Amino acid sequence: MAKVLESIGELFRSRGHSRRDFLRFCSYATAVAGLETSALAAVTEVLEKKPRPPILWLHFQECTCCSESFIRCSHPIVADVLLDSISLDYDETLQAAAGHRAEKGKNDTMKAFAGKYILAVEGAVPTAEGGIHCVIGGRTALDLLHEAAEQAALVVAWGNCASYGCVQAAAPNPTGASPIHKLISKPVVRVPGCPPIGEVMVSLVTHLLMFGRPPELDAQGRPKEFYSRRIHDTCYRRPYYDAGMFVESWDDVGARKGYCLYRMGCRGPITYNACAVTKWNGNTSYPIQSGHGCIGCSEDGFWDHGPLYQHLASFPGFGIEANADKLGAVLAAGTAIGVAAHAISTNIRRRDLIRAHVAESAPSGEDDGTKGSK
Repeated sequence: MAKVLESIGELFRSRGHSRRDFLRFCSYATAVAGLETSALAAVTEVLEKKPRPPILWLHFQECTCCSESFIRCSHPIVADVLLDSISLDYDETLQAAAGHRAEKGKNDTMKAFAGKYILAVEGAVPTAEGGIHCVIGGRTALDLLHEAAEQAALVVAWGNCASYGCVQAAAPNPTGASPIHKLISKPVVRVPGCPPIGEVMVSLVTHLLMFGRPPELDAQGRPKEFYSRRIHDTCYRRPYYDAGMFVESWDDVGARKGYCLYRMGCRGPITYNACAVTKWNGNTSYPIQSGHGCIGCSEDGFWDHGPLYQHLASFPGFGIEANADKLGAVLAAGTAIGVAAHAISTNIRRRDLIRAHVAESAPSGEDDGTKGSK
């Protein structure tokens, strides 16, 4: 007899939940997926009738931090409902079954739902020496990936390891660790980070649960909702960057006053992620807010970008590292470019005003952290 999956609505009824419980779940799902309230009726109809897709979650070269982040998402949709609502047919970390029984469940799902199941992959895949550096049940990760991806309706790469290779692929990469998209011939949805934010992962799973397809993606296959802006663009320390006020050494006066961490190696200006908006631990904080610069963990090759506390090279835009006097002479050549010069001079005036305010508010004899800055 063919295996049949229930819809979320049918699952709720079979377990004795009320209609109100189901509608509450639908409202949670709508919010987590980033949809407007007006979409609630459509979401409810989909979850009432559409069979929930099976999910196979494979683990290769990784530390399991992506799974840890996912199950620790603070949103009640995970704690109360989501893990019980998706058809998670195989996950070496979360499943109760083991050994031959677990493998049979995975194989049965691939056969019964060929072309319909979602394959989630956590970890990079070693390719050197025939892939012997990661062997599970006598088979290489490379072999297991190819088998599971062949009939998958959709492939999701969780974390930097699966998305870009992470530390396993850092030079000299002795195991030949590779991200998933370089090993299979079908599109891969990438959710980078080390680990990704739990709420970001839950949002994607919820969207897949409701519609059987991912949300809008960028050119690298990342959900635009979370990876369309640099951390630098939404960072609360950005005004200090624009004003040229930086932390120069750990725990100096600037650090205690919350100045910009750019000169301490912060990679926020080159990192695309939602850390400054979605944050971590129930929207409590993120690395920059806790006083540590961004290490760029959601970007390709971040382990090979140099020491984590090394000052970033200049990046596109009118950064405070540029010489404002030289820029002013060049930009004065045209009216259009003169607008940019005005923006730079405004930032410099803003910096001077902030410094003056800090100097006035500092107790007599205390270093305000601005002496000697240029």
